Amino acid sequence: MPTVINFQDSNSIYNTFLSELRDKNIQSDAMRFRRNLERLGEISALEISRHLHYSSKNIITPLGTAQMNLIDEPLVLATILRAGLPLHQGLLNYFDAAENCFISAYRKHTSEEEFDVEIEYMSSPSLAGKTVLLNDPMLASGRSMVLAHKALLKRGVPKKIHVVGVIASQEGVDFVKNHLPEDTTIWIGAIDKEMTKESYIVPGLGDAGDLAYGTKKDD
Repeated sequence: MPTVINFQDSNSIYNTFLSELRDKNIQSDAMRFRRNLERLGEISALEISRHLHYSSKNIITPLGTAQMNLIDEPLVLATILRAGLPLHQGLLNYFDAAENCFISAYRKHTSEEEFDVEIEYMSSPSLAGKTVLLNDPMLASGRSMVLAHKALLKRGVPKKIHVVGVIASQEGVDFVKNHLPEDTTIWIGAIDKEMTKESYIVPGLGDAGDLAYGTKKDD
């Protein structure tokens, strides 16, 4: 069964940025909203880095040689568009040597309350044997994340999957745990208990994509 690491289980500066994302007065500043998502990506990257594989390297300085333990596994940062872009940038700020993958997933509404999640586009390197950080700020029903993982497998089977989110519903976490590989690790900022019939997390924060980049017209 996948492992869930919830940042709310301990107090840290993560809570400050998450609280600003939730605050309806502060989140009206789109630039600050994007920056806070980026900050949470950076904190997540630091915590994930503690769980990666390292090997010793000799680093030549102007005065001698220093032995350092450095990450020695290939990383791919995979992002579900569009809300995932600021979170992706935060991860990339720390894992700047990583390869990158972008996935377009959207809700295709069949009625006012019902919809299917469809993957429309993916740009990705080979993923065979690599460690993939698959991110989306909002893990609501979990269907987008599971479909994105299924699409990734067309580029090869990763060695390890880290799912990176900010706010999840309990239903979404359970769905992902039941449909992703057993050794998956899910990193999440908070798990909210409720979800509306339209699959929006309560209390959540609203539509992360709209808050970051402006409202969109749905078909």
